[in-house]
Amino acid sequence: MQTLQTEPNASVPQNPLGCKPVGRLLVTFSLPAIVSCLINSIYNIVDQIFIGQGVGYLGNAATTVAFPVMTILLAFSTLIGAGSSAHAAIRLGEKNEEEAERTLNTAFSFSILLSVVLMVLGLIFLRPLLRAFGATDSILPYALDYTSIILLGTPFNMVSVVLSNLARTDGHPRMSMYGMMIGAFLNTILDPIYIFVLHWGVKGAAIATITSQIISAVVLTLYFLRPSRGNPRHMRLRRAYRRPDWYLVRRAMALGVSSGITQSVGCIMQVVMNNSLVHYGDQSAIGGDVALSAMGIVMKIAMIMAAFGIGVGIGAQPILGFNRGAKNFARIRRTYLLAVTFATGLIAFCWLLCQLFPETIVGIFGKENAAFTDFAVKCLRIYLFSIFCAGFQIVSTNYFQATGQPLKASVLSMLRQLLLLIPLILILPLFFGLDGILYSAPIADTASAAIVAFFIVPEMRRLRQQIGQTPPAET
Repeated sequence: MQTLQTEPNASVPQNPLGCKPVGRLLVTFSLPAIVSCLINSIYNIVDQIFIGQGVGYLGNAATTVAFPVMTILLAFSTLIGAGSSAHAAIRLGEKNEEEAERTLNTAFSFSILLSVVLMVLGLIFLRPLLRAFGATDSILPYALDYTSIILLGTPFNMVSVVLSNLARTDGHPRMSMYGMMIGAFLNTILDPIYIFVLHWGVKGAAIATITSQIISAVVLTLYFLRPSRGNPRHMRLRRAYRRPDWYLVRRAMALGVSSGITQSVGCIMQVVMNNSLVHYGDQSAIGGDVALSAMGIVMKIAMIMAAFGIGVGIGAQPILGFNRGAKNFARIRRTYLLAVTFATGLIAFCWLLCQLFPETIVGIFGKENAAFTDFAVKCLRIYLFSIFCAGFQIVSTNYFQATGQPLKASVLSMLRQLLLLIPLILILPLFFGLDGILYSAPIADTASAAIVAFFIVPEMRRLRQQIGQTPPAET
């Protein structure tokens, strides 16, 4: 057993995904991934905080209306990034570094091509899109100013998300984190300057965001262009592979479809919710604009909480994919169980803060409207009541994606939002009005966790059986 492990080390650096202790490896990969996911959320959160203080709740409502557009862009970025990362991890586990490197280059080239197409289409159809996403007459001017600028940064945003995923698979999760963190810090600095000093309003927030995305994309691109200095590098951007390999594009999209579906379904859900909030909000004393703005804040807080689960799932993905390629079933099972525990604990802690201090959390986004504050607190307590179940579902979906089971991953990624939450948002308000929208989320969270367990329990039993059948040299 020792001979099998030491001989390769004499000539080729052994990938840490297959040899380091799983617990330490999961923490090493998950923490940067969590930070990266939080940074993606912070881009929107920081904008919303400063817009709320400098423009008011109508500005916040505009970012809520713009959010589905940003979710569509993130869906395509995640489709390419997560799928390419999963495929490259499996190939690295099989010692096929050439195809892993071609996967990186294909993901980079294809993301640039696709992002330009999405940017142009978004700018052409922006006004009808924002109307469809719930923009009222009072919100539309702000939403147009904000979203049109965000769309101009699409190529840089997509490249940074894709390369961030692949940096983790390359064995350098900190580089992934640093690339995103630099942009987030810059966004936090530029937002107050552009909004309060230069008085650019929502346009200033959007300019700050795309400036930060450009910096992140440049940092991550340079990482893959430069030769390794001390740390082993398994993949690089090379001119010889600059043209997309359409087989690898199809393979990556097949593996990344569950992540893309998760984001796409999130967009559909947001559109349904925005229009429902305006409709039932106008029938209540609160008003549609206030309801839309308040729920927008709660959804951004939910993004932060989900980011912990997504970060753990992303951090576990290269470990799962590599060991699936290496057929090391014991490490696969242990990685999954530790990831579920880690993700659930982090989200549960955030959930407790929201239940205990909702007024303080909501107050960060502005206090100029008492009805807005009261409804936002109510949303925070009710809508997020069962969100602690999310960690289990997110990690389980990533498990099926990373281990080459895209059909199961796709079904589970659609489960909570498309199959449960959207129908509940449409049905419950018929009986409970605006409150029905709030109660839809805890019901969907609880039901989806039960259904995911139906898929994952047999999978863990199968892994246990394979562990017993694996020759000692492979475990």
